[in-house]
Amino acid sequence: MAALDSLSLFTGLGLSEHKARETLKNTVLSAQLREAATQAQQTLGSSIDKATGTLLYGLASRLRDPRRLSFLVSYIASRKIHTETQLSAALEYVRSHPLDPINTEDFEQECGVGVVVTPEQIEEAVEAAINRHRAKLLVERYHFNMGLLMGDARAALKWADGKMIKHEVDMQVLHLLGPKTETDLEKKPKMAKARPEETDQRTAKDVVENGEAVVQTLSLMEQLRGEALKFHKPGENYKTPGYVTTPHTMDLLKQHLEITGGQVRTRFPPEPNGILHIGHAKAINFNFGYAKANNGICFLRFDDTNPEKEEAKFFTAIYDMVAWLGYTPYKVTYASDYFDQLYAWAVELIRRGQAYVCHQRGEELKGHNPLPSPWRDRPTEESLLLFEAMRKGKFAEGEATLRMKLVMEDGKMDPVAYRVKYTPHHRTGDTWCIYPTYDYTHCLCDSIEHITHSLCTKEFQARRSSYFWLCNALDVYCPVQWEYGRLNLHYAVVSKRKILQLVAAGAVRDWDDPRLFTLTALRRRGFPPEAINNFCARVGVTVAQTTMEPHLLEACVRDVLNDTAPRAMAVLEPLQVVITNFPATKALDIQVPNFPADETKGFHQVPFGSTVFIERMDFKEEPEPGYKRLAWGQPVGLRHTGYVIELQHVVKGPSGCVESLKVTCRRADAGEKPKAFIHWVSQPLTCEIRLYERLFQHKNPEDPAEVPGGFLSDLNPASLQVVEAALVDCSVALAKPFDKFQFERLGYFSVDPDSNQGQLVFNRTVTLKEDPGKV
Repeated sequence: MAALDSLSLFTGLGLSEHKARETLKNTVLSAQLREAATQAQQTLGSSIDKATGTLLYGLASRLRDPRRLSFLVSYIASRKIHTETQLSAALEYVRSHPLDPINTEDFEQECGVGVVVTPEQIEEAVEAAINRHRAKLLVERYHFNMGLLMGDARAALKWADGKMIKHEVDMQVLHLLGPKTETDLEKKPKMAKARPEETDQRTAKDVVENGEAVVQTLSLMEQLRGEALKFHKPGENYKTPGYVTTPHTMDLLKQHLEITGGQVRTRFPPEPNGILHIGHAKAINFNFGYAKANNGICFLRFDDTNPEKEEAKFFTAIYDMVAWLGYTPYKVTYASDYFDQLYAWAVELIRRGQAYVCHQRGEELKGHNPLPSPWRDRPTEESLLLFEAMRKGKFAEGEATLRMKLVMEDGKMDPVAYRVKYTPHHRTGDTWCIYPTYDYTHCLCDSIEHITHSLCTKEFQARRSSYFWLCNALDVYCPVQWEYGRLNLHYAVVSKRKILQLVAAGAVRDWDDPRLFTLTALRRRGFPPEAINNFCARVGVTVAQTTMEPHLLEACVRDVLNDTAPRAMAVLEPLQVVITNFPATKALDIQVPNFPADETKGFHQVPFGSTVFIERMDFKEEPEPGYKRLAWGQPVGLRHTGYVIELQHVVKGPSGCVESLKVTCRRADAGEKPKAFIHWVSQPLTCEIRLYERLFQHKNPEDPAEVPGGFLSDLNPASLQVVEAALVDCSVALAKPFDKFQFERLGYFSVDPDSNQGQLVFNRTVTLKEDPGKV
């Protein structure tokens, strides 16, 4: 019966029956709207017209502080607030002034109460707007964006009624242009859509060059600086939509500003139970980058609340990767630094009736609708005694937890705050046998460190309510949680559990296997940190989750290495070539530019003797049409030497396989220019070269629809090819692990840490842009 009464009430406000029924499904909204409508009827003494009903619905759906409901309803019912613009201003005012009482005079001034906008003023404002855009309006006619005229008029008359402005715009445009013609009625041609990775998956600006729009990627700092993001200013947390205020909020924010001086503070809070991956690179860039772009500071805080899974090597590796990407934490902290304070606050939470000790087992709490705890209403003193017993080790693991009294956005009820674990902690040893959970720890550590912007990936949005609730329940400073989209890559898995499975199956060597997309693996493969940061900038600070193609990351790698990796020559499949008329009795010293496009960056020296080695694919006895390299009657040049070689004799072994070539040479300027120049080595080093391809064959190896047999069944058997006796010119002899080179015509390569004295090992980082097999 009550539902039918509410349905009738809501449709009486002007809501359609469908919208009214949808509203009834939201208990908080329907209760607030019912209260607003009831109060308005009492004030009006009659039924509510549709315009007033629309404003009441807008109020009920957007008001975050129910204490202000009666105050705002009185203004709507008395028609002092009668437009959507005024309502928006009123909601913003009460959000930014959470303390009682409200200064009525200031409120009315900020909300345009009593301001009268005459039809003459609207007419003049619209006329001025049309005159500003007159030339373009006459050319584009009804294809012109009329919203610009509306916007200009609204800017001049903030409190004018929007419908009246629109009516005046329509009338004056009709008077200027006359009725619509057939041309006006034709649809405006659509601009060609950019590919998703060029628009949705990065922040960009359009410029015009030669009459064509060109997309330019903004730098990460440009994306994060100042007003580029719609984040709140430090100390203005209460202006954030959804932020929950209390009577203590303004005092706490005042104390917060005294401590921070209005400085931006962020944190990067990894769990030390695995190696960081490419998705973490976005988080690192976002947290450290936002602080850097706004002259703030960023903490590196290890969330070490699960001693079972934490290892010392992970702490070191995480710190190293943050530094490798170019960031220095303001301070390295640990959740365990605050264990004493967190415990004291848990006790206080129980005293305030907001937490209780529960004995439901873990399996009872799983699923979408677990049964409510039968211990939810146990006496406070009892929970205090039991929590102390948990602290003293009187319960086995799983026998007791401390739970908070709240319902989260995803419907999860009473999340766990503390659980019993008897694993020694890497920093506190056996001091504790109860450990706080993420839901309890995260917001309180943010509060302790006076974080201004708690930046999290989108999946933590469901925990935002518990974040605000817990800080407010304890009357401590409450930061603002902002969410952004995760970054994923196709042809990759990044979960810790699945990488361990890959290691156990022998598919990869360890966390830093260059076929993985962990940061340690990318570093080992030779990806420069600048390239990873540039990739994160191209992806942009998006709210939506983005899954990118690996080749977009590889393009960023090439951009950096093209300017930073000196050139060298290497031969993967050597074919010996003897120059029968070599012009000297001993090897010549050849000066090779480190960067052929910019010889000011220096040269290195390589020997050029009577015996050289070329790639086997650079010679063919019977070439196909279009083949341009060495063949009978087709000489080639040797890069950087100034010499051209021409085939004289082919030496074959017993099986008929070509073993070596004999050639003659001449100066390149002493005859016709050859069709191609090839790379070569002479008196080379013998090295191991590892050639990497994608680890998986399908884009989404974890998707059962795409790979029914599971990701381990999708391994690419050709993901690693080891060339054990490659030949590399001697200019790389003193190279150290992680030094990078471009091997001409082959790709970019990095020295692997497996290298030792006299035996260098190279990893192919990426191929060149050009197909190395092209003719």
